Amino acid sequence: MKQRLSDIPVAVRLAVLADRTRLRLLRVLESSELSVGELAQVFQSPQSTVSRHLKVLADAGWLVRRSEGTATYYRMVLDDLTAPARALWVTIREQPGQVDAAEQAEDSRRVAAVLNERRTDSQAYFGRVAGEWDAVRQDLFGTRFTLSALLELLAADWVVADLGCGTGNIAELLAPVVRKVIAIDQSAPMIEAAKRRLAGVRNVEFVLSELSNLPLPASCVDVAAFGLVLHHVPKPEQPLREAARIVRSGEQGVPGRVLVVDMLRHDRSEYRHLMGHQHLGFSREDMESRFEAAGLEPMTFRELPIDPDARGPGLFVATARVAGKGRKHG
Repeated sequence: MKQRLSDIPVAVRLAVLADRTRLRLLRVLESSELSVGELAQVFQSPQSTVSRHLKVLADAGWLVRRSEGTATYYRMVLDDLTAPARALWVTIREQPGQVDAAEQAEDSRRVAAVLNERRTDSQAYFGRVAGEWDAVRQDLFGTRFTLSALLELLAADWVVADLGCGTGNIAELLAPVVRKVIAIDQSAPMIEAAKRRLAGVRNVEFVLSELSNLPLPASCVDVAAFGLVLHHVPKPEQPLREAARIVRSGEQGVPGRVLVVDMLRHDRSEYRHLMGHQHLGFSREDMESRFEAAGLEPMTFRELPIDPDARGPGLFVATARVAGKGRKHG
């Protein structure tokens, strides 16, 4: 005979919360109802592992579940808990250090991405019912034309420095729409890979150089871009200072820009050993202080949408310009 929820001892409910993953699951499911598959995306874990934790939590009376088609959805409903269990959860939830703040923030970002994907899937379904235009458009034109078209918003006479160019993916996107790309990296194998990738592209110049001492004259580029580079650099202010030196200051028009795409602050310390990361991401405050230390004026900082299938931390894009030129924007 199945045990009534009101008969489950508080000690049993408490015991299942000794597992860190189950604590994270409860925090997520207190605010959102999610399926097993969606939770597997949020936690980047196999569905079997997530299902096992959910069963333990449900059997202990922490969760309610419902079925919709082939999917099972889980949710913690605080008002459905017994008074002792509700008081226990509120006490545990408010204790500092139960779940790391960076880990909790990343969980929240992934939940938002999963919910957004769910809404997108729903909208796409009704769009197909109405006329199947999205499917027709993708069949005719593919999926990449929108980004390629929007790149035309860049000025055709710009010179862009791709700092830490790696294998040239950013240079490949920019070369067709700007006058010149200067692709710079300190790794000779990376430069060679970029050259192979961009063989035949005439407006890309390749430079082997440390980013903290660029062999470029002052005020020679319109944009300096760092794509997933600064977390590898012990002192990011140094390449940022070089970027500030080489971008045009704007006396003759729109001020030059420095653009940074990188990881949001996270706690995946294994990245230091596996991939040589010097920094576990950056916060808005980190970037603003580093921009200012390099003589740059912070302009924007925006978290980028998360791909639910991506396994890495969230990303951001931040921009700055040479300090003191023009009016500051929020």
